[in-house]
Amino acid sequence: MRRLYWYLTAYAKKHGPILITSLVGAIIIFSLFIPFLVDRLNFKKKEYIGMIGSFTLNTLPQTIKNQLSVGLTQITETKEAKPYLAQRWVVEDDGKQYRFVLKKDVVWQDGKEVEPADIKYQFVDVETVATPNDLVFKLPDAFSPFPSVLSEPVFRQGTEKYLWFFSRQTLIGIGPNRIADYTKKGNRLSELVVETPDKKLVYRFYLTETDLINAFKKGEIDIIPDIADPADLKDWKNVESTPILHTDRYLAVFFNNADPLMTKSVRQALSYGLESPRDGTQARGPIDPTSWAYLEGGKNYEKDLNRATERFFDDMPRQPLELYLTTTQTFEKDAESIVQQWTELGKKAVADCQKSSAVKEKELCGFLEIKVNLKVSSFPDTNDFQLLLIGQESPVDPDQYFLWHSGQSTNFTNYKNTRIDSLLEKARTTLDQEERKALYQEFQQFLLEDPPAIFLRHLYGYELKRK
Repeated sequence: MRRLYWYLTAYAKKHGPILITSLVGAIIIFSLFIPFLVDRLNFKKKEYIGMIGSFTLNTLPQTIKNQLSVGLTQITETKEAKPYLAQRWVVEDDGKQYRFVLKKDVVWQDGKEVEPADIKYQFVDVETVATPNDLVFKLPDAFSPFPSVLSEPVFRQGTEKYLWFFSRQTLIGIGPNRIADYTKKGNRLSELVVETPDKKLVYRFYLTETDLINAFKKGEIDIIPDIADPADLKDWKNVESTPILHTDRYLAVFFNNADPLMTKSVRQALSYGLESPRDGTQARGPIDPTSWAYLEGGKNYEKDLNRATERFFDDMPRQPLELYLTTTQTFEKDAESIVQQWTELGKKAVADCQKSSAVKEKELCGFLEIKVNLKVSSFPDTNDFQLLLIGQESPVDPDQYFLWHSGQSTNFTNYKNTRIDSLLEKARTTLDQEERKALYQEFQQFLLEDPPAIFLRHLYGYELKRK
């Protein structure tokens, strides 16, 4: 044994450095080079796609989540919830309990059969009970939009081998597409690779629209699927720019209804003072026009300066109409046009007031001269504004409770209307769709008659592709 020890010691002294170097080299080759080589031998076409935002695996953009998995329900073109992973559902306990029966023989991307206990939605106030065949959701109150909420794609947490010797978190979805790889910068994703049956989608994430555009110009990405302002890229000869109208997005001037100057007459007058788009993009309320609950032919505030001045005269302002309009750089040109149109309205209102026999208090006429102070901000404060020109997204379900009900903290316009409150409360607890439709159409009628905002137009996004 002693002689063997001497032999091994002598051998280690002579050849140890070579052995250690070889071992380290083997680890590097197997952990780095071979995966690199395997990736290069995978001949699937790659598309490099840029997106804005700070994301993690658990907070992916909705478009990527929809590629990687599906939900218990699916939303149709008319914004109705239909069964998808679920065969059907039953509403119990007067709308406070939903029982979803799952389809058979559905598997996760790793081959494991989908079981009710696997499906986990992160609800705060909903109790979920899994049985062998179905999922039961127990809600604190009746909530008719609940099936649309369950269109959110479901995932299982999993682990994968990383650099041969390590493991890391991944998401396992349902369907043909899967997460093939990802890299992080700090806690946020910098790149995510989604593998489909015929190609790889390489998503790269940027914090600002400027960073995104610069990345496209430098060749880091070849596709921008959705951008509000393509800047000079739309004029590049090797770039294909495709405008896409999003009916679920709209531009509006939101009133701070807590401001004493923003009376119903002033809000209506300012609404009549603005030009409506003539290209079919006009927004006529906060509900998506493709929705089953949308009201055709609701009140329409076409530009009518005579009607606007009449509304002023019905309830003359008792202080000067000095307005403060806040917006972002994206909508700065729209804001400048609004300033010009309201200034024009103010001049006409003053002149008509002086000539009108209906106005007895002529000393108030000067208050109708509208002065608009424009502020452009990267991040407008929804807690501190008088008039706010921003884009808003319509929810999939026509439920508008969060935005217009007077008891909600998310009602940033401070809108208060007891009739609207009553309609919204009843609509979200009514299970019959035809009854809900009638309630939401009545809601739209009354909301437009007492406007908390001027609904201007639906918004375009632009898809940019390098030719």
